Amino acid sequence: MRPLIGIDLGGTKTEVAVLTEDGQVLFRQRCATPTEDYPGILNTIATLVQDAVAHTGLPHASAVGCGIPGCLDPDTALIRGASTLVLNGKAFAKDLAQRLQCRVEVQNDANCLAVSEGMDGAGQGSRLVFAAILGTGCGGGIFFQGHAWQGPHAIAGEWGHNPLPWPQPEELQVPPCWCGQRGCLETWISGSAFSRDHARRGGGQHAAWQIIEAMRQGDSGAAESFARYVDRLGRALAQVVNLIDPDCIVLGGGMSNVDEIYPEIQSHMLRYTFSKTVRTPVRKALHGDSSGVRGAAWLVR
Repeated sequence: MRPLIGIDLGGTKTEVAVLTEDGQVLFRQRCATPTEDYPGILNTIATLVQDAVAHTGLPHASAVGCGIPGCLDPDTALIRGASTLVLNGKAFAKDLAQRLQCRVEVQNDANCLAVSEGMDGAGQGSRLVFAAILGTGCGGGIFFQGHAWQGPHAIAGEWGHNPLPWPQPEELQVPPCWCGQRGCLETWISGSAFSRDHARRGGGQHAAWQIIEAMRQGDSGAAESFARYVDRLGRALAQVVNLIDPDCIVLGGGMSNVDEIYPEIQSHMLRYTFSKTVRTPVRKALHGDSSGVRGAAWLVR
C-alpha cells in the first residue's frame, strides 16, 4: 500500500503529513491558513500535497484525508458548523478532489483526533475511544472498532454543544454560545471559557496558560478557577461515560497540556457517573498537536 497523506485544516495553520502503514511519519509541513479566502485554502492544501508527493517520491496523490473544524453534511455534501466560516455552505470535498485529482475523505477534526489516538496513540488497543478537544473551542469525536463514528447526521461526538450537566445556580445565567444555544460545554470547558470564567470572578483578563502559571505560583484566585474548571470537566466527562461507556477518554487541545488535570479528574467524574466503580482512564493525547493530521491520514488507509 502507498503511504497515507493527511491534511489538518485548522483555524490558524494547515498541516500535511505522510504516514507509512505502521504510522511512521515520512514528511510533515505546515503553513498559515488563509482563513477568509476559500480559493486560497484550496490552493494552500494543493501546494502542501504537491510538496509531500515530491518529498516522498510518490508518482501522485491517489487519496487524501482531511480534517476540518466542521462537518460534511451527508444530505447536501456541503460543509456546516465550521468555525472557519468561509467553509460553510461550500462543496469542499468535491472542490478539493477536483483540485487534487484524487479521492478525498473529509472528517471533523475531533474525529481525526479520535482516530489517531485510537489507532496508535493513547487509546491504542481500545475498541471505543472518546476524544475531546479542549482548545479555543470544545469538540468531541468517537473512534469505534478502527474507524471514526460520525452517525447518519454527521453529529456523533458533538459534545461541546450539549449543555453543562448538573449546573449550579450561578451557572444558569450565561452568555449564549455562537451556535445559538445557552449553556453549551464550549462556553464552560474550552480554554477561552476558562479565561472568561476567571475574569468574571474578578481575576482579570488573562490567557488560560497565564492563569495556570499563576496557580502554580500559589495564586489562590487562579487555583479556585482551576478547581471550578476541573469539576465542570468531570461532570462533562461523566455524562460521556454514562452515555457510551468508552474504553478510554483522550484529551487534546491546549488545556490537555495542563498536567494537574489528570490526577484529579477521576474523582470528579466518579461523583457524577451512574456507576461508582467506573475506572475509565483519561489520558493526554500521545501525538499532541500532530494527532489531527495523523488521524486525517488514517482516514484513507
